[in-house]
Amino acid sequence: MNPDVGFVGAGKMVSAIVHAILNSNLYTSSDIICCSAQDGTSERLSSETSILRSESIEEMLEFKPRILILGCKPQQFDLLPESISSDTSGSFIISIMAGITIDRLNKCFPEARNIVRSMPNTPGQIGAGITGYLFANDPDEYDRQLTESLLSSLGEVVELPQESDIDALTAVSGSGPAYLFEFACALEEGARATGLSDELCKKLARQTIIGSAKLLDHNKETSPEELRKQVTSPNGTTQAALESFSENNLREIVRKAVIAAQIRSKELSSG
Repeated sequence: MNPDVGFVGAGKMVSAIVHAILNSNLYTSSDIICCSAQDGTSERLSSETSILRSESIEEMLEFKPRILILGCKPQQFDLLPESISSDTSGSFIISIMAGITIDRLNKCFPEARNIVRSMPNTPGQIGAGITGYLFANDPDEYDRQLTESLLSSLGEVVELPQESDIDALTAVSGSGPAYLFEFACALEEGARATGLSDELCKKLARQTIIGSAKLLDHNKETSPEELRKQVTSPNGTTQAALESFSENNLREIVRKAVIAAQIRSKELSSG
C-alpha cells in the first residue's frame, strides 16, 4: 500500500475532488488516503469511494504521500502536529483553506517541494465552481499540470499573478454564491408580494435564476449587459423594475458588498 495523494479533511470540497479524480481515472482508490477530525467524514468518504483512511494525520503521513491536500477547516490549521514539517519533506502541498497565507504555509511546510494556495467556491461541490490559485515558488511544468488537473475537478481554474488577488477573488467568486442565493430569497419575497402562492413563488424564483444562468453560460460571447437589454422592452415591465433597481443603487450596493468582503478577507488572512 503506497498512496500517492493524502487529504487532510474529508468535507464536501475534499469529497468533490476525490469523486472527480476517481471518475477521471487520474488516480485509483488505492492511490488516495484521507484523515479527518472525529466527525465521521473520513469514514463516510472512505466507505463511498473505497479510498484508504487513517485515524490521524501522523498515521497518514507514515505512508509518505507525494501530494498533500489541505482541506480541513482554517481554524484547525494551527492544530496540525509539529512533526508535519519534517514528515512532508519533498511533498507537494495544495491548500484549499480560506485565509491561510503562503507565508503561514511556508512556515508549516519548510521542506515541501512547492506549495499552492487556492480558493475554490461552493459550486465546486458539483464540479461547477471556479478556483483561483497561486504557487509559493515558480513551478515546473509537471507541478503546474498536476495542480490544474486536481483543482479543475471542482470546475474552472485561474492562476493568479499575486497573492493579494486571493482576497479580491474571495469577495467575488468565493462569497458570490451567497449573493446570488440572497437575490433568490429577495425575488421569492417579491413574488409573494404579488399574491402568488408560496409554492409557486419558490418555483418561479429558483427556475428563473437557474435558466438565466444557463442562458448566460450558453451565450459566452454576449455580455450580461447585452442580455439584460434583450429582455428589456422600452417602457415595458422589465424597464419599470430596472428603473427601481437604478433608483435604489443596486450596483452600488453590490459594489460595496464585494469591497466589504475583500476587506474582511484581508483581515482574516492577516489575523
